[in-house]
Amino acid sequence: MIVELVRRARERLLAGGIPADEAPGDAEVLARHVLGWDLTQYASRGRDAAPADFPSRYDALITRRLAREPVSQIVGHREFWGLDFEVTRDVLTPRPETELVVQAALDLHPPAERPTAAPVIVEVGTGSGCIAVALAKELPHAHLIASDASLAALTVARRNAARHGVSARIALLHSSQIPRGYDVEIVVSNPPYIPLGERASLAPEVRDHEPELALFGGQDGLEVLRALLRNLRGDVSENGRLIVEVGYDQAARVKAIANPRFWAFERAYRDLQGIERVLVFRALRPPDGDFSDEGGWSEP
Repeated sequence: MIVELVRRARERLLAGGIPADEAPGDAEVLARHVLGWDLTQYASRGRDAAPADFPSRYDALITRRLAREPVSQIVGHREFWGLDFEVTRDVLTPRPETELVVQAALDLHPPAERPTAAPVIVEVGTGSGCIAVALAKELPHAHLIASDASLAALTVARRNAARHGVSARIALLHSSQIPRGYDVEIVVSNPPYIPLGERASLAPEVRDHEPELALFGGQDGLEVLRALLRNLRGDVSENGRLIVEVGYDQAARVKAIANPRFWAFERAYRDLQGIERVLVFRALRPPDGDFSDEGGWSEP
């Protein structure tokens, strides 16, 4: 039976060091991938005899997982915001906490406003394009600009935008700079925020299989976040918002490095563990129009 083969695979994964909260789901997802089944088919047909080629094909995928290759890269996709996204080694695997970035942006446009809301939204570091695509689906009149320093990542994002029918409303820019010259209402970003010194402590699935450019934010992890807060001054419309994902222990530090002349911290979104993971800042205009750091404020 298929379920018996999946049970044995689960035990192999556990014995091979795959965490107990991942092994059962991984074994099932890989089985369904080989079979081409959805959850309903697996639930109703899991006790069927396995097709002749299933054991060898399934074993090959379990072996890859034991080598700590992420399931998302083995099967080539991951769900985010109820949508299916292509995933490769060139992009981060979309994670549940990043959905908070989408929610924070949507909260600025209540459901009654969404049919006609037409904000300009910029995403910095789009990766797979999951945030931009999700927002384009939810806000059909919005205009989105998504940039990334990785051309390979933008290629994946372009395919994901096409998959979900929003290519015409997402301008993809190959750039490490913040797009300028637009009346931007919202900037969103899940920037690299892991300190370089934490590389060795990362899970092999992350350290060895996801792009370093999207993971590491300099020595303290805040290099890109610091640049966003500094370089976006004057480029976001007054009372526009900057919405950023941060590391599990970084929220207080990121709030502290935001110059209060230009940014008012507005709201934090917490993940399922109660950790502040997404921060919302509101853009301010200094009365004198001076966007420099002069005037007595310095970063803590």
